[in-house]
Amino acid sequence: MATHCKTVTFLGASTGVGLSTLKHTLAAGHRCIALCRIPSKLTTIFPPETTPNLQVIQGNAHDIAAVSKCLVAEKGKLVEEIISTIGGKFILSKMTIDDEEVCRKGMTTILEALAQLRSGGATGRPHIVVGSTTGMSRFGRDIPLAMIPMYHVMLKVPHEDKKAMEDRLVESGEAYTIIRASLLVGGETSKEIRVGIEDPKTGRESKAIGYTISREDTGKWVADNLVLQLDGRYVNKIVMVTY
Repeated sequence: MATHCKTVTFLGASTGVGLSTLKHTLAAGHRCIALCRIPSKLTTIFPPETTPNLQVIQGNAHDIAAVSKCLVAEKGKLVEEIISTIGGKFILSKMTIDDEEVCRKGMTTILEALAQLRSGGATGRPHIVVGSTTGMSRFGRDIPLAMIPMYHVMLKVPHEDKKAMEDRLVESGEAYTIIRASLLVGGETSKEIRVGIEDPKTGRESKAIGYTISREDTGKWVADNLVLQLDGRYVNKIVMVTY
C-alpha cells in the first residue's frame, strides 16, 4: 500500500499498456481517474464496489471539457501524474490509422486543458507520461535492422503522428517522460527489461535495441518506475524499453 497517495489521470487505459499501468497503480493504493469513452470497459474489470480508488469519467480524449474533469485531484490542485496511451486503430489495407492525428490532438488537448485550469487558479505541475514507439529516434537506429522496412514504410503514418505528439510535449515546458516501447505483444512475463535513455535535445545517453516487449510488462515497468516511485533519471527524457 502506498505511503503517499498520488492522484493519477489515465487516458487510453481500457486496453494494453495503459490498462496494465492502471492495474498496478491501483494495486499500490493510489487514487486513479480514468477517462473512457465506454466506461463499462473498465468497470467490468474494476467493479466500483471493490475498487473505490478508481473514478471512471465518460468522455473522449480530444474533448477539452472531459479531459479537464480528469485533471483536478481536489479543489484548486491538479493531479500529480498524467498517463496517456491513446492511439488509433491500424488499417492494414491503407497503411494508416483510423485517425491520423489521434496522438497529436490528444496532446494538444491535455496541454490546453492544463493551461485553462491554471488560468482559473488551479496549481500543480503534473508529470506527463506518454506511450510512443521505437523507430523514430533522431540520434541513430533504435530498432533491429530486420524491422526497418516495417517501421519506416508500413508504420510511417502513425509514426508521424507520434513524432508530432512528442514534439508538442517536449516544447511545452511541462515535466514529462516519453516511453518508446519495442513492438508490443501480449502476455505478462518475468523477462528482464532493458532500458535506453535519450535526451530529445542532446542525444542518446544509453542504448537498448530489441524486437519486442509485452503490453503487460511495459505497463508494470511504467507503474514501478514512473508512478509508484518516480525515478529522476527518466524525467524530461525519452525512454526505450525492450526485452
